[in-house]
Amino acid sequence: METKHALWLLAVPVVALAVAALARRTRIAAPLALVIAGLICSYLPGVPNFGLNPDFVLYVFLPPLLFSAAWQSSMVDLRANLRPITLLSVGLVLFTTLAVGWAVHLVVPGLPLPVALVLGAIVAPPDAVAAVSVAQRLGLPRQTVTILVGESLFNDATALTAFRVAVAAATGAGFTWLDGAGRFAYAAIAGTLIGLVLGPPLHWLRTRLNDPLVENAVAVLAPYAAYLTAEAVHGSGVIAVVVSGLYLGHRFTESAAITRLIGHSFWKIVVFLLESVVFLLIGLQLPPVLDAVSNRSWENLAWWAVVTFAATVVARFVWLFLVSYVPLRLGIFRPPSEGHDPGWRGHVVVGWAGMRGVVSLAAAFAIPFTTTSGAPFPDRDLVLFLTFTTVLATLLVQGLTFPALIRMLGAAGGERETYTDTVAEAGAQHAAASAAISRLDELAESEDLDEDVVERLRHLAEHRQLRAWERLGGGTGPEGAEVPSVTYRRLRREMLAAERATFIQMRDERRLDDAVLAHILHELDLEEASLQRD
Repeated sequence: METKHALWLLAVPVVALAVAALARRTRIAAPLALVIAGLICSYLPGVPNFGLNPDFVLYVFLPPLLFSAAWQSSMVDLRANLRPITLLSVGLVLFTTLAVGWAVHLVVPGLPLPVALVLGAIVAPPDAVAAVSVAQRLGLPRQTVTILVGESLFNDATALTAFRVAVAAATGAGFTWLDGAGRFAYAAIAGTLIGLVLGPPLHWLRTRLNDPLVENAVAVLAPYAAYLTAEAVHGSGVIAVVVSGLYLGHRFTESAAITRLIGHSFWKIVVFLLESVVFLLIGLQLPPVLDAVSNRSWENLAWWAVVTFAATVVARFVWLFLVSYVPLRLGIFRPPSEGHDPGWRGHVVVGWAGMRGVVSLAAAFAIPFTTTSGAPFPDRDLVLFLTFTTVLATLLVQGLTFPALIRMLGAAGGERETYTDTVAEAGAQHAAASAAISRLDELAESEDLDEDVVERLRHLAEHRQLRAWERLGGGTGPEGAEVPSVTYRRLRREMLAAERATFIQMRDERRLDDAVLAHILHELDLEEASLQRD
């Protein structure tokens, strides 16, 4: 590889990290900022065309991103919202495939219906990264966020399976609707079984290694093992990754504390880096996509792009209305219990959250160049163009207006949930600390323990018992004075800073070895991390 090409490859993650860091400082949704930055960079003089390799995205980027999202998701919450998640991740994807495919087939002269359905399957799955980042920042109700996350975990599997079926029909590979249904069922069942089969032995292995670095290394390989194994037997690699990630994440509490600390930090870094690079690459795809359709009428291309985008958005709202209100009117489903009905505002927010992402682009680039007869794949360049414009329009139009829509509708419910969470945490901390103190008293009675040690441990447990209750006051007392827990954390951080400075000075004076310093600083860092409120 030439040095010049290597430097350009390095420039992509460097620019992505710089833009993402700036977005975090300015509280702009990073995916939107990265896409815009990619669009701008794509037209700078000297910037080469960065072709998006679909295999690279699907086999390298997608597994860890899905695995991390599943790992951090609540299996309990996902199970509680199984019906809406299934209706969105399966039903909505198939409905969007048909709706978009039919609409584009009607407006684009000469476009075969199977090819139009390929486009529909490509743009069907939303990427919830941008939507969830905005939703969490603005305090959307947790149930809404859970539904969006659950949808994003499973909809890629539905869309990619529908995409393969539609491509088979478009290329003349002996397709029937019964074949399509069979392939879909087989892919889902095989992916689920592989995820369930891999999860328990991987968890068993991790809990017996007793080495935090090796345990987390096993977790790094897990998504690739699940994805590649499922794809090797023509199952859904996406479902295999999600199922194994949910299982391992649910059992992660059984790992050692240091393993959890390392794993949490590692996955945050990996996801931040991969998502930043992916969204920048989306913006960088504009020049090659436009070059491929340069021989077509720009008026027609603009009209077809508007129709595709509108059909994608409208299909989501139509489906939400159909599954939310029609069954209730017909008496098929009972109305949801109080506190679980998002209302029309919640449905509008979920409907407008359907931003598309890199999976759609990767699928579009994976369209074969020829059919089974050796003829060129019909209108491949057009499908690629309409995919890009739809992804771009959803990210920019919906992404830029999503925060304003949430504020305008007053759909955020974060303050009430935060208070409820704090009360729940306080009750749990109180019960746990009481159990700890009871256990300490039992040990003190059965063993000859130093009274000073017992008293220090009792004081620590009581401090933790009061800490969450004090948070309900916002960290200040009646006259604005700090509550004891806030004062404790502030003073202890100052003490740790003084200790750290002393250790570093001793290292600089050659009175302390670097290896010893690293060990000491690690212990100080762990204690300082434990002082964080959130």
